[in-house]
Amino acid sequence: MKILMVLTSHDRMGDTGHATGFWLEEFVAPYYVFKDAGAELTLASPKGGQPPIDPTSTQPDALTEETRRFEADSEAKAQLANTRKLAEVRADDYDAVFYPGGHGPLWDLTQDRHSQQLIHDFLVARKPVAAVCHAPAVLVHAQGRDGQSVVKGHRVTGFSNSEEDAVGLTDVVPLLVEDALKEKGGHYERADADFDAFQLRDGLLITGQNPASSAPTAKLLLDALTG
Repeated sequence: MKILMVLTSHDRMGDTGHATGFWLEEFVAPYYVFKDAGAELTLASPKGGQPPIDPTSTQPDALTEETRRFEADSEAKAQLANTRKLAEVRADDYDAVFYPGGHGPLWDLTQDRHSQQLIHDFLVARKPVAAVCHAPAVLVHAQGRDGQSVVKGHRVTGFSNSEEDAVGLTDVVPLLVEDALKEKGGHYERADADFDAFQLRDGLLITGQNPASSAPTAKLLLDALTG
């Protein structure tokens, strides 16, 4: 299995002066799900090189068994420091793609034409596309063969409006993931309680709601590849 993981290159939280990027758990939990299953992983980002890690995701209350494993994994850290430029990767070379979240993707990957083309190419080739937390926003402007958003008519999830409100960033982010998915015709679903794990698969689209959903979303992608 060859899996592409696409991370954000955006490091500023709007005009707040605060840093952002990708959420560490949402990268490392899927990374190790894939790695432990024997997958060959390629990491990419719009600018290439080291993508920014949201500093909040490295605070003690955000750390997990997987983030601690990553901290001791020099090979994984070296791979992360040398992501390929997104414009240089092609869907033909991979079996699936996974987008970790964090707030960063809302600013760059959601609008990135290379990302949009990549998602289109994966789906046209009947290869699964997965995204977790804020990253399902990258799907909304990607188009299928019919020229419509790839989420139209599909069951999808992502960071909910109430979760964004809970972290106090509703008025900072350029879009709300839940609203964006609904506006493009996605059938949005979510967990009963904020921050509970929730993930689903509808055809080739696999989405997870929040950080707790990272590993389960990755396992759904593995199921799609091996089932």
